[in-house]
Amino acid sequence: MDMNSELTRRSLVELAVERMRERILQGDWQVGQRLPTEPELALQLGISRNTVREAMRVLAFSGLVEIRQGDGSYLRTSQDPLQAVQAMSRCTLEQARETRHILETEAIGLAALRRTDDDLQRLRAALEGSAEHFHGDVDAYVSCDLVFHQCLIDAAHNPALSELYRYFSGVVATALQHNMTSVPRCQATFDLHGQILDAIEQRDPERAKRLSRTLIES
Repeated sequence: MDMNSELTRRSLVELAVERMRERILQGDWQVGQRLPTEPELALQLGISRNTVREAMRVLAFSGLVEIRQGDGSYLRTSQDPLQAVQAMSRCTLEQARETRHILETEAIGLAALRRTDDDLQRLRAALEGSAEHFHGDVDAYVSCDLVFHQCLIDAAHNPALSELYRYFSGVVATALQHNMTSVPRCQATFDLHGQILDAIEQRDPERAKRLSRTLIES
């Protein structure tokens, strides 16, 4: 694909995103409502299905839309969080570290007090997925690690914290990728994840928070 056609494709996706944002902000769809299918949207907006698909991914990344595999796309919120996501993406590594201490460590302390057996099961499965990729592809590992960390936050059973972390996870991913490509991978650092899970299972919030701080600083 040449540069001009690539730029045209991006412009079409941006236009599709803008049109769909307008419809969301106008209240054409209700929160929790299943959105029209890709063929229906393509027809309504006068663009290709591939463009609709890419636009939907952008909306999912910004938090407006939830894509459920095999079940379509659903409107998550009518308040566009893109500006907040963009502000987060501009923060420095040190600012990201500070935010993780405030948000992640405190949430993990709550998780140790509130976790359920289902939470533990999800955490173990996520940690196993991370372990499989720790010595392999960086992007694959980071994706799995973010699932584990999101499960940690979700175990606090505070929807506001879960949503904040979901938006913030892109910043965490950038920090993790930077760390893993700039210094040799350390097994002891990875092992901290299992120790945090143990502390949560044992309902020990202070130990879980202490281990979380160590992990963030590593």
